[in-house]
Amino acid sequence: MKYSLLIFVVLLNLNLCAQSQTEYPRVRKAHKDKDEYIQNLVKEKGIDNNKYDILITAYKKEEILQVWIKPKTRDTYEKLISYDFCNSSGVLGPKRQSGDLQIPEGFYYISYFNPASSYYLSLKVSYPNQSDRILGVKNKLGGDIFIHGACCTIGCIPITDDKIMELYVLCLEARSGGQKRIPVYIFPAKLDTKNFDILKRQFKEQQELIDFWTNIKEGYELFCKNKKKVNFSVNSKGKYIFK
Repeated sequence: MKYSLLIFVVLLNLNLCAQSQTEYPRVRKAHKDKDEYIQNLVKEKGIDNNKYDILITAYKKEEILQVWIKPKTRDTYEKLISYDFCNSSGVLGPKRQSGDLQIPEGFYYISYFNPASSYYLSLKVSYPNQSDRILGVKNKLGGDIFIHGACCTIGCIPITDDKIMELYVLCLEARSGGQKRIPVYIFPAKLDTKNFDILKRQFKEQQELIDFWTNIKEGYELFCKNKKKVNFSVNSKGKYIFK
């Protein structure tokens, strides 16, 4: 009985949070402009609206963000839509400290919805994660990494105001449907064998970086193979341990 009550309270809080978003003009406009498009997009996959989970992957070299979707009755995701980065900063490689202009690399989730962003609408990425805290510069990790509108960045992923409205509505609908965490997986590139060989040649003098990419490549391959949320832990050295 207590467990059932806890689930009810969690779902109620999620729905209240989603409802409070509509108090903001930009969110109302996003719903007005994009609801029909989003509903048709989801229906094309044979999925009921507001009964789905989503997952986001991003590839820095290709400058592409992909949205994946699954009905709550299924474990596996399928690709729903792709968005181009409008701009990018930094170089290939993880974010290790504040001010390095880097887009993070690793396994994250959406931790905050900002309906009044300086960049129209924005979705906060949960950087720094446990791996970042171990491998990054202590007490100088920085934060405030977002997927957002506009077309400028100092370590975030901008996809224009028009496209962030779509993504924001998708994430809100998933959350109001009960999804507590929306995974965000960010990779230096699509880590297939060909691309990874190119990276290893290009960065052959940076073994620490190659070792990091070799580690997250395991998670990349798991997702590509199974199309399921990647389960992992982080050991004392900051390495991802995939389950």
